[in-house]
This record gives sequence, structure tokens and C-alpha cells, in this order.
Amino acid sequence: MARELTQLELLKELEPVAEENVNRHLRLAKDWNPHDYVPWDEGQNFAALGGVDWDPEQSRLDDVAKAAMVTNLLTEDNLPSYHREIAENFSMDDAWGHWVGRWTAEENRHGIAMRDYLVVTRGVDPVALEEARMIHMTNGFSSLATAGARAEELGETSAGLLRSVAYVTFQELATRVSHRNTGKACNDPIADRMLQRIAADENLHMVFYRNICGAGLDISPDQTIRAIYEVVSNFQMPGLGMPNFRRNGVLMAKHGIYDLRQHLEEVIQPVLRKWNIFEREDFSAEGEKTREELAAFLDKLAADTIKFEEMRDRALAREAAKREKARAAS
Repeated sequence: MARELTQLELLKELEPVAEENVNRHLRLAKDWNPHDYVPWDEGQNFAALGGVDWDPEQSRLDDVAKAAMVTNLLTEDNLPSYHREIAENFSMDDAWGHWVGRWTAEENRHGIAMRDYLVVTRGVDPVALEEARMIHMTNGFSSLATAGARAEELGETSAGLLRSVAYVTFQELATRVSHRNTGKACNDPIADRMLQRIAADENLHMVFYRNICGAGLDISPDQTIRAIYEVVSNFQMPGLGMPNFRRNGVLMAKHGIYDLRQHLEEVIQPVLRKWNIFEREDFSAEGEKTREELAAFLDKLAADTIKFEEMRDRALAREAAKREKARAAS
């Protein structure tokens, strides 16, 4: 097996790729203003300023849209944790540092726009939203923690830069899918337009990280495939520690905001194809073993997807039958 590169060696080897992709991103990224996506004329004071506090009847969002909007916004709110993680793994030097700053500034717009929209339109309870934000940001987030005990076994190299770029590649794409589907679920053209704009940012961010990780595969194939496998097989969305995450996640999965099939077919598989994971011939025996483990995990995920969909369809059918029975009784 080839010698694994240290964190510093990886940063040095990948720095030209980072510089190229920072420049690419700056050419393609479109500047936008959060205030242009908020219907300010719908706003009114809350009780502290002589107005009326939030009431559930004021919201135009159904339960699915509320759960998705809150989950997506609280995910964006945890930006300080994400900034800290990529700053620690990427360094703040040269192209790496420029990307960390630019990415953080772009991501910050997402939370600003979404919160302003929800508060102005009274889409969700702003007090509960603030309480959840405090809890979630206090808990923080680390992508390495999602790998469980085996993360420690990966050592500094794979568990640092490579693991970080592998994780954010999938996470940014997953967030893009979730934002796009949440926009549709809101049944509001303003929300849909806002979340399409945010999703476009997420896609460009994904491309940056995907290209860095792809270059990592070329430079150190075994090391990088191991990091990819650990990320894919232990993947959790960054909202894991927020209040009601599992409840909201189930609701979002049941109603097509983000489910296992989307995770497999719209996130994992397209990225792996882009990296030519199953066509590459530059892995050693150790890397080949990791690739086989990855293939086995994907087979299991596909089987789990079918089981989930069968359970979901039965649950939705029961709910529909209850509603029909209630209508008939009334």
C-alpha cells in the first residue's frame, strides 16, 4: 500500500486545484441580496412593540412545509460550527483561506433570507424558532463525529481534510435537494424563488468540494476512497442535534422533501459516478477492499430504500383512509 500523505502534504498538493476552483466559483457565482426575497409589506410588529404576537392561524404553511423550513433554517444557522471545521481542516492560507471566507459569507445569506421570510410572513412561531436556534448552535456540529468510533482509527489524514471534503460534497448536494423540494412544498412562489436561489448556491459549493475530493482520488486513491466510504456509510445530515430533528426528518421523508431514494439516487450515486469510483484502476488491494465495502453498503441502502417506501406507502394509505372516514362521518 502506498504511503499516506499527511495533512500538510495534502494541502500543498491540492492547493493548485483549490485555487483553480476558487477562481471558477467566482466566475460562476451570482451575487444576490437576501432582502430581495422577502415580502416586507406583509410584516407587522409583535407585542413587544405594540403589535400582536404569533398565532398558528397566521401561518400559510402546512405541517410538512413548517418542518422542512425550520429544519433547513436551523441547519443553516449552525454556520459557525461548519466554518470552524473547514477552517481547521483547510487552513486559512492562500486559496484555502479565500475559499473558507467566501463560502462562509455566501452561506450566511441563506439563514438571513429564510429567517426574514419566516418572521415577516409569520410562517412559524418565532419564539420557538429562536429557542431551537439557541439549542442547536450550543450543541454545535462536527462531521467527524458522525463516523462513530471508527473515525478515530482513520488518523489525522483521512479524518481531516479528505474526510471533510468528502462529507461536504454529499452534504451540500443533499441540502440543495432539500431546499428545492421545500420551496415546492411551501406552495408560495416567493418561498419557492428564494429557496431555488439558495439551492443554486449549494450546488456551486458542492462542485467545489467535489472537485477537491476528485483530485484527492487522483493524488492518493486508497486514502481518499477510505474517507469516502466512511462518510457514505455513516452519513448524517448536519441537523442531527437540533430539537425535533428525527420527527421532522420522518415527516420530510414521508412527503418527499428528502428521503432515502433521493439520498441514494440524487446525491450519492451521481457524485460517485462523477468520481468514476467503480471504473478506476488505480486502487491497491487495500483500496479495492474498501471499494467492495462501499458497493456492499450501496446494495444495502438500495434494499433499505425499498423497505422504507413500502412502510411509507402503508402509513400514507392509513392516513388517507382516516381522513376519508372523518369526512364521511361529518
